[in-house]
Amino acid sequence: MSLVGNWSYPTAIRFGAGRIKELPEACAAAGITKPLLVTDRGLAALPVTQSTLDVIEAAGLGRGLFAEVDPNPNEKNLMAGVAAYNAGGHDGVIAFGGGSGLDLGKMVAFMAGQTRPVWDFEDIGDWWTRADADVIAPIIAVPTTAGTGSEVGRASVITNSETHAKKIIFHPKVLPSVVICDPELTVGMPKAITAGTGLDAFAHCVEAFSSPHYHPMSQGIALEGMRLVKEYLPRAYADGADLEARANMMSAAAMGATAFQKGLGAIHAMSHPIGAHFNTHHGTTNAVCMPAVLDLNAPVIAARFDSAAAYLGIEGGFDGFRAFVQTFNDSLGIPRKLSDLGVTGESIPALVKDALTDPSCGGNPVELTTENLTALFNAAL
Repeated sequence: MSLVGNWSYPTAIRFGAGRIKELPEACAAAGITKPLLVTDRGLAALPVTQSTLDVIEAAGLGRGLFAEVDPNPNEKNLMAGVAAYNAGGHDGVIAFGGGSGLDLGKMVAFMAGQTRPVWDFEDIGDWWTRADADVIAPIIAVPTTAGTGSEVGRASVITNSETHAKKIIFHPKVLPSVVICDPELTVGMPKAITAGTGLDAFAHCVEAFSSPHYHPMSQGIALEGMRLVKEYLPRAYADGADLEARANMMSAAAMGATAFQKGLGAIHAMSHPIGAHFNTHHGTTNAVCMPAVLDLNAPVIAARFDSAAAYLGIEGGFDGFRAFVQTFNDSLGIPRKLSDLGVTGESIPALVKDALTDPSCGGNPVELTTENLTALFNAAL
């Protein structure tokens, strides 16, 4: 089977090895003549980024680059990116990289023409309607990791550098116009990043499948996404050049982000404040939190995971799935405790406070309270 496709759901996606060469065509389709490529500092100097800049420069589209992006991007990064976009006379953004580059790139395109501060567009009620939709610049997304799925998302996560709280900024037009999913771009990922990003995709699927909200399409996507991660993440981790595994993990990442329109839950409600306060890797933090969250939600989700476990080829229903998660984490070098990531017991009250205001709380099967979140953090510590 050829792992190449042109998809229109949830947006226009060009999937397949070597398709980064089609970036100029994607710019034309999006109406972009002078793009700003936004990525993170670590990725900017790597050959994969420089060769991509060569592609757009050879097509007469310039060589605009902004890379002042932190691992957990904040409003200072955003302000600098908007300034670079406007100063360079750009008319669109190529969001390039993992979650940080994709999230910030989307926000640069979103905020470049707005007059209100970014926090006015937090994912609360209908706050997104405050934005002037006519001035949102076109966005092309090019993921170089397989985890976050931000390339098919309508939101970005931005950290408030003063409060250390992560905020979700949402607008329907933040969904990229065109996505290029080229698994060859992920071949150079180190093992730790392969594991962490892959388990981020897994967490998205697990939480979407767990969510109590009604969305059968997302439910089916989440289930198949879990299967792809279970089958192909160990292969990608063992051999980074396994292009079939890389392609299937890139699919799983997009599927996870599509599925979690159904909702997220306590895994993300915990990992967002942990990442903001301790600058931890998001996917790795999700993986560490997952066993404790499964335990909390067990009374509500056990029955549905009994059937999921059978589909995934895991014996023992929910209990077997719970055991598999810990074994899976261990096999991928994931720490067992949050303390291994630098989280301290003294920080738990502040983490709980931030978690309670995280939008992910609303998708958890069990209502999240100060008491059970405190217990969750302590269990994972």
